[in-house]
Amino acid sequence: MRQTITLSLPGWLRKRLEAVTREEDVSRSDIVRTALQQYFATREFRKLRGKGLREAEQLGYFTDEEIFRKIS
Repeated sequence: MRQTITLSLPGWLRKRLEAVTREEDVSRSDIVRTALQQYFATREFRKLRGKGLREAEQLGYFTDEEIFRKIS
């Protein structure tokens, strides 16, 4: 079920949003929806990466290169 929300944006951000909607022929809702999906995906990735790094350090891996070599 979709719900409508109201956002408060500074003027410069609203202007950029409106410009992109015209340039890309996409709705404001689509842009905001995509931005939120990307934000949540990035947030989840960072949480998982942090957890993975803690576990790797417990196993004696301290760099991305060490982890990459181990899983390759």
